[in-house]
Amino acid sequence: MSTLTVGARNIALDKDGYLLELSDWSEEVANALADREQLELTEEHWEVLTVLRAFYQEFELSPATRPLIKYTALKLGPEKGNSMHLNRLFKGTPAKLAAKLAGLPKPTNCI
Repeated sequence: MSTLTVGARNIALDKDGYLLELSDWSEEVANALADREQLELTEEHWEVLTVLRAFYQEFELSPATRPLIKYTALKLGPEKGNSMHLNRLFKGTPAKLAAKLAGLPKPTNCI
């Protein structure tokens, strides 16, 4: 277990860097997690993170890549809901990295 320091808060992370408590998530936490991944979050990233958090609220799970692509296409259109776009934004691991930055659990079928 490790921690992420955001302001005066120490936030617990699991061994893979995911939040242990989903309620610890905020935009500041997402930016701090992105910094750890050497990634600067843009408006395009935030669109996907928002969609991903909505998916989690609706289905109570973090989607694997295929459902993430389909749901993103449904919500943001096919130009944003495709593997090339999501891979470019999230370093080739959109389901895992986007879930981490959105403060969600690691998708269960991702290694």
